[in-house]
Amino acid sequence: MRRDPRRDLVAGVTVAIVALPLALAFGVTSGAGAQAGLATAIVAGFLAAVFGGSNLQVSGPTGAMTVVLVPIIAQFGVNGVLFVGLLAGVMLLGLALARVGRFAAFVPTPVIEGFTAGIAVVIALQQIPAALGVAAGSAERVWQVAAEAVAAFVRAPSWEAPLVALLVAAVMLIGAQWRPGVPFSLIAVALAALAAETLELDIARIGALPATLPAPSLDFLDFGAIAVLLPAALAVAALAALESLLCASVADTMSADERHEPDRELFGQGVANLVTPLFGGVPATGAIARTAVNVRAGARSRLSAVVHALVLAVIVFALAGLVARIPLAALAGVLLGTTVRMVQIGSLRAIARSTRGDALVMVLTFTVTVALDLITAVVVGIGVAILLAVRAVARSVQVQRVPLGGAAGAQTDEERRLLNEHIVAYRFEGPLFFAAAHRFLLQLGAVADVQVVILRMSQVTTVDATGAQVLGEVIKQLEQRDITVLLSGVRPQHRRVFTALGVACEGSVFTDTPSAIAHARHLVAGRYVLPSASP
Repeated sequence: MRRDPRRDLVAGVTVAIVALPLALAFGVTSGAGAQAGLATAIVAGFLAAVFGGSNLQVSGPTGAMTVVLVPIIAQFGVNGVLFVGLLAGVMLLGLALARVGRFAAFVPTPVIEGFTAGIAVVIALQQIPAALGVAAGSAERVWQVAAEAVAAFVRAPSWEAPLVALLVAAVMLIGAQWRPGVPFSLIAVALAALAAETLELDIARIGALPATLPAPSLDFLDFGAIAVLLPAALAVAALAALESLLCASVADTMSADERHEPDRELFGQGVANLVTPLFGGVPATGAIARTAVNVRAGARSRLSAVVHALVLAVIVFALAGLVARIPLAALAGVLLGTTVRMVQIGSLRAIARSTRGDALVMVLTFTVTVALDLITAVVVGIGVAILLAVRAVARSVQVQRVPLGGAAGAQTDEERRLLNEHIVAYRFEGPLFFAAAHRFLLQLGAVADVQVVILRMSQVTTVDATGAQVLGEVIKQLEQRDITVLLSGVRPQHRRVFTALGVACEGSVFTDTPSAIAHARHLVAGRYVLPSASP
């Protein structure tokens, strides 16, 4: 924090200006109210900066979390979502202590891109009622709420709110292209509020806000509801962990000399979500948009995120009366503009053109995000990506018949010919695991008219229980047809698996192929008279 405090102070003020309309908008959209969004930005933003594992990340209410919170508030109310946030904080601390943060690096890019694009669409749909100036319906799915809002607007159209929302979004998007460093979202909201007051527009406002944070309270606790709220808390904790770690990774890529600590980041998010509900705030996570602004503004340490939280507190508490007059349609316009900037068309197009598997994972994750929910989308996306990866690895496994060459001990062409008539060798390449096991079962099961089969295993990279058991089945099938199976080049760690499962007896496993060939020759010599055979 002592490296360049002046740059951190400037970056913190810049992020606070950008974060103010977003905090208000996400609080309103979640259903908890603008004051909840502000409390989250202040409290969680401060605590996550102090205790988190990234020097550059800024935390607070986010669009992705808002998508999860809307149905929770609809079902359990504001007190329910506060308790969910506290439970999620405890779970995040548990994840940090279990050191699971490093696993976020394994989330595939198509899942992240599909997830982000889906969130953008869901947030945009959530803004339709406020942007049209109609009351939000009670439908379960966000697209149903949007459809009901459009129908209500068509029945009784009023153009003040839509115009305000569209103008705010347009100012944001055009201004970002013209002067990226200027906080056009705040400028647009201020102009919209001024116009609404001057022209006396009949559109909904944020409403009265407290001039300070509420006193810490545990009145929302209801331990009898833990069993009911636990699934929602799991979803919130999973999303907070995933989004925070991904956001921290993005911050690392934007700075040459920064690397976050994933488990400490989970700890910081756990502390933030454990304390924020006490002040009436909703669950928080790392915010990619605010973090990007922080890095571009020259932040060097977590001091900037701390300053952002403190500046927000000063702005809100000093100007609570003015903030209360901001039109809801203006905040809807801010989020509509934000969703447009969230979607990276170039990245989506590149993934769609890369492979059919990646395109499928991205489209599926996007579809489930919009149609169902975020956590299901991530689980489905990762699950399908794993299946496709396993299939690709299984297809890379090769079982090839190879020539014996100069068989050990064979002295004449006739002897080598006889040996090749009765001994066959196969080489395995790749992992011998569950997804590939039955392929070589079919291939080796077709072996006929030989006395000895040598399986060269030196190129096998890994063996699991299923692969070993299927290999054992192949050996039993061949032995029932009086065909002896020898294994060569088996690695020590693989031999332990074979021994534990009783796949091969000790006398049939050899360290190298020449030894296996020599043993096979003696077996054949015992059944046939080979010319010039050595003893």
